[in-house]
Amino acid sequence: KWEEFLLDSSKNPPIPEPFSENLTSFEKLLLLRSLKPESLEGGILAFITEHMTDFFIKPPLFDITEAFADSRSDVPLLFILSPGDNPQSEVLRYSDAMGTVMTPVSLGQGQGEIAEHAIREAQNNGWWVLLQNCHLAASWMPELETIVDNLSGNPDIKPEFRLWLTSMPSDVFPVSVLKRSVKMINEPPKGVKATMQSIYTNLSSSKESTHFFYSCEKEDEWKKLYFGLTLFHSIICERKKFGALGWNIPYGFNESDFNISVRQLHLMLGRYKSIPFQALQYLTAECNYGGRVTDDWDRRLINNLLSDFYVHDMLYEDYRPTALPEYFAGDRTELEEFLEYVGELPIQESPLLFGLNDNATVTFARNQNKNMFSEILAMQPRTSGGDSDRNAIVTKIADDILSDLREEFNVSEIQKKFPVRYEESMNTVLIQELFRYNRLIGLIQNSLQDVKRAFAGEVVMTKELEVLAFSLLNNLIPSLWSAKCYPSCKPLQGWVKDFHARLAMFDDWIENGTPNKFWISGFFFTQSFLTGVKQNYARKSRIPIDTIDFKFSVFDKEHVVESPPEDGSYIHGLYLEGCRWDNENQSLEESHPKILFDKVPIIWLQPALKEEPKPPHNGVNLGVYDCPVYKTSQRSGTLSTTGHSTNYVLTIKIPSFKSEKHWVKRGVSMLTQLDD
Repeated sequence: KWEEFLLDSSKNPPIPEPFSENLTSFEKLLLLRSLKPESLEGGILAFITEHMTDFFIKPPLFDITEAFADSRSDVPLLFILSPGDNPQSEVLRYSDAMGTVMTPVSLGQGQGEIAEHAIREAQNNGWWVLLQNCHLAASWMPELETIVDNLSGNPDIKPEFRLWLTSMPSDVFPVSVLKRSVKMINEPPKGVKATMQSIYTNLSSSKESTHFFYSCEKEDEWKKLYFGLTLFHSIICERKKFGALGWNIPYGFNESDFNISVRQLHLMLGRYKSIPFQALQYLTAECNYGGRVTDDWDRRLINNLLSDFYVHDMLYEDYRPTALPEYFAGDRTELEEFLEYVGELPIQESPLLFGLNDNATVTFARNQNKNMFSEILAMQPRTSGGDSDRNAIVTKIADDILSDLREEFNVSEIQKKFPVRYEESMNTVLIQELFRYNRLIGLIQNSLQDVKRAFAGEVVMTKELEVLAFSLLNNLIPSLWSAKCYPSCKPLQGWVKDFHARLAMFDDWIENGTPNKFWISGFFFTQSFLTGVKQNYARKSRIPIDTIDFKFSVFDKEHVVESPPEDGSYIHGLYLEGCRWDNENQSLEESHPKILFDKVPIIWLQPALKEEPKPPHNGVNLGVYDCPVYKTSQRSGTLSTTGHSTNYVLTIKIPSFKSEKHWVKRGVSMLTQLDD
């Protein structure tokens, strides 16, 4: 029974007896939190429904007419934006329906005077003005506040005048305007079906849109490619719910990206006899949507996804652009046929639709729960005065960490054993790593001693120390430490354990000499180790280091390393996400159900000249997947000048019987550490 419960993929699986009868609804949540966190959301929804009715779990339908009825010429209408939300088209359609003139102004540098002129003209004529992205015009916000204040009691303003505003949540937006406005939040539709329904419904909402749909000369090609673009747009918007598996960085793709791509598709079909798929691919993936994409690996992904839709096969009625056969254009030609078809699509969407493995559902649920609990913790009060029990708990945690924390490395003595040598760059790597870890050890010791002294009344409890105490109490890595240490997504308890394992690796290195294989996860700055490996080979071979790259050999899982390689290094400690390593066939393979990560065997980093050809793998020319390696499961970091994030380590070419495109859509990568 318990095995069936753990393998059940439904949102709220039944708990085995007798616990289903004996536990309260809240105790059931605790059980789900401990044993099956991916089902916790369904349990919480059931808990709310039981105790507060389902009114509190159903999002209200957005009605722009109802919001407009609450507005006046002196009461603005404010859209509070969420990622991917762009209400411009909806407001413009509503202004057309109301028979009034709408003047949209996109705020930014130098747009203040244009906005003021548009407002004056609209006030005199009873028109509407839409000021978009107020959060981007921080310096002009005082002028906006003055304009809104002057709306009241001004007889020169016609009563038909309306001021529409859009803004992301921002500290620079005037509070008085926020209080005075009719506030609206219209989140973009969630789910592929809902997004496609919204697009096709908008087509039928006005004569102009309907005419546009039927206006292309290549009618059959146009409607099939329009369907493909609609499905592509819906898929890339929804992939972000899977976290880093979907996109390294969550992008706010929205309706404007889709609209410009549709216009270009319509233009290209009308202008050229043969469809220029290559040009359409570039314009859509690299310019329209790609203009938002800042990560090189995400750019590879969006190009691979679009190539399934902007392809000649899309023109055939039996072509299936995704792994699910129910998503296809078919022989439909009428707008009503597409609307009816989209309405019959399933609400629950398999990860296969997005190119992902079924395990992505578990990843999505766990990420969602993690974010939910982070937000709940963020709402807790952080004051520490007067709470003796809380202070005692924090003090005990600090004492436990300090008691296990080693003293700083004696670098000057270690340098005598590992001096700087031309032929052994690893000595330099070791010393640099010890300096980095010493700084972190000192920071941890000093900050924990300070928070203990603050509780004892010996020093002032600063805001920085309050945040530190809050983090210790809630099993979070203190921001004071994370700002000075290597990236990590672990909870505090796991982070401390991992930290000790890293220090133990260097203790073993110091005591027993350079290891035969390196735990790549233990390095503070992994790139220094990789550079050291290349530098040893470059100096030995007397060739420039910038002409060297790595070849990769993955060993059998049972392989035991007894000595270091002649050139390069053996590494271990990597984990595959999105697939697994097939030890028998020595290639990538689909993940087993519910197993999200797979430990990678020892890999040999072999320095070689970049132009050297790749040898066959075990006598067979397999396909190769360029697998990015990241420090954490978050994958994103600060974007560097190379186009990669600071979370990125290197790219490992790994054998595969399946195409690289398959694993790109799976979001496959390697990680140096897990989140537990």
